[in-house]
Amino acid sequence: MAAAADLDEIEEVNANYILMANLQQASSSDTQTDSTPIYDTDGSAE
Repeated sequence: MAAAADLDEIEEVNANYILMANLQQASSSDTQTDSTPIYDTDGSAE
């Protein structure tokens, strides 16, 4: 079982990954139609 600190680290890594994915899509969205949903840090589509 993961310790609470490990879970916090995992959540932080996931949030950073989602943020980078959003930034990457934003930087390339001018060359494609924006049909892919962008996910917030809680995993829900905006």
